[in-house]
Amino acid sequence: GSGIGGIACAIRLAAKGYAVTVFEQSARPGGKISELRMGRFRFDTGPSLFTLPELVDKLFHLSGENPGDHFRYAPTKTSCKYFWEDGTSINAWQKPEEFAAEVNAKTGVPASRTLRFLEKSRRLYELTSGVFIFNSFHKISHFLKPAFLRPLFRLHKLDALTSMHNRNQQWFSHPKVVQLFDRYATYNGSNPYRTPATLNVIAHLEHNTGAYFPEKGMFQIVEALVGLARRMGVEFSYHSAVTRVVIENQEAKGVVVNDSMIPFDLVVSDIDILGLYGRLMPGIPPPARQLTEERSTSALIFYWGIRHEFPELDLHNILFSDHYEAEFRHLFDTKTISDDPTIYLFISSKQVKGDAPGGSENWYVMINAPENVGQDWDELIARARKNMVAKINRILHTDIEQYIVTESVADPRSIERDTGSYHGSLYGLSSNGRFAAFYRHPNFKKKLKNLYFAGGSVHPGGGIPLCLASAQIVGMEVPDPKTK
Repeated sequence: GSGIGGIACAIRLAAKGYAVTVFEQSARPGGKISELRMGRFRFDTGPSLFTLPELVDKLFHLSGENPGDHFRYAPTKTSCKYFWEDGTSINAWQKPEEFAAEVNAKTGVPASRTLRFLEKSRRLYELTSGVFIFNSFHKISHFLKPAFLRPLFRLHKLDALTSMHNRNQQWFSHPKVVQLFDRYATYNGSNPYRTPATLNVIAHLEHNTGAYFPEKGMFQIVEALVGLARRMGVEFSYHSAVTRVVIENQEAKGVVVNDSMIPFDLVVSDIDILGLYGRLMPGIPPPARQLTEERSTSALIFYWGIRHEFPELDLHNILFSDHYEAEFRHLFDTKTISDDPTIYLFISSKQVKGDAPGGSENWYVMINAPENVGQDWDELIARARKNMVAKINRILHTDIEQYIVTESVADPRSIERDTGSYHGSLYGLSSNGRFAAFYRHPNFKKKLKNLYFAGGSVHPGGGIPLCLASAQIVGMEVPDPKTK
C-alpha cells in the first residue's frame, strides 16, 4: 500500500540500502490522502491539517536533499475558526498569546488559564512522545531507555485516569472553551467523554508547534514524497493488488501479485490491519483485541463547488453542535448521526487560489459518522445533508443551496471500499479507554518474522504525523541489509 505510512517506509528502507518495491492496487499513490477534480474545482479529499512538518523534512534529509527544493509549506494565520449557533466565533490564532487573548475576549476565560493549559499540553507531549509516538512499546528492551523510564515514574502526570471532557471541564469555566478542547478527541476518531485526558497532548501540536499548509495543497505531500522515493530508487507498481502475503514457518517470504509469487527479504504492510489478516494472510487469526475493541469513527463528506466567496470563513472552520455529548452517543452507542452534528468546513482555495475559479470556493464539508455496520446509509445521508445545510444557513446567514454548482459525496461505505478501512473507520481502533493505546497492533511481531506494519490502523495511530511515526519505528526496527 502507498498511503503516507507506506511511502515513508519505502524511503526509510531505501535509505538503509534496501531495494524497495511498493505495490498499490489503485491507479495512484496516497491512500486516504488523495484529491478530486470537478471541472475547475480541486479538492483534497482526506486529511486536511498539517502539523509536525519536520517529519516530512526528515525524509528528505535521509537522502541528503533540501526539502525546500521539492516541497514548500507555510504556517497558517489561524489553526481554525470556531462558530456557535448563538453568534459567538473564536479565531484560534497561531501565536498562543493571541489565541489566549481571543478566548478571553469572547468567553471571559483568563488568558493565563488558557496559556497554562497549553503549557501543560506541551509537558504532556514531551513526557509521552518518546514512548507513545516515536518508539514501539512492544519491545521489553525499550523500557530500559531513559525516554521510557521517565513516564513510568510519572504515571500520575499522564492524566490517564479521567476523561478528556472531565479534565477540560475542571480546567475551564466556560462550556464553549471546554467544547473547543474536547474536539481534539476526534483527531483519532474518539469520544472526548470517554477517551483519557492524556489525549489533550493533541492541543500542543496545533497551538504550540503550529499548523501549516503546503503551497499546492495536501496532496502535494504525497507527490513530493513519491518523487523523493523514486529518486532513491524505489519502484511503484500501480494497479497491483497484493492478494496474499506468503508466510512459511512463521516467516514472510514475499507476496502474491497477479497470481505470481514475488520473493522479498522483508514485507511491510501499510493496509488496514484487519484487511491484512482477513484477506492476505488466511489461516493466521488477528489478535482478538482488533475485533472486540471499539472502532474509531468514519466520516460523511460533501465536496461542494461554491459559486460565491465567504470572507468570514477561514482555511479550517468548525460549526459546533449545541448538543455535543448527544452527538457522540449517536456515533458510538446507536451508530447513527445526530440531527445537530458538528460540521468541519475546509476551504483550500483560501490558500491555494487555483483550487477554485475566481469568485468561488471549494468546500470540503465533513461530519463525523459511525463505522459502517449495515445502516441505511442513503436515508442517513439524505437527513444529514438537510441538517447540515440548515445549520450552515443559520450560522452564516445564507442560503447555501443556491451557490452549490458541483457535488460529490464520500461516506463510510465508499471509504471502506476505496481505502480498505475496516467498516470505514478512519483510524482503526478508537482511544475510548485508558488502555486503548496498548491495544493497537504493534509495528512488528516476534511470531511473524520479516513482516512489519505501518499506517493508521497500527501503533501509534492515524493521521499524517502518527503514520509518519509508524514508518520511523519500522525504519528503526528493520535490520541493516548488510547484517540480515
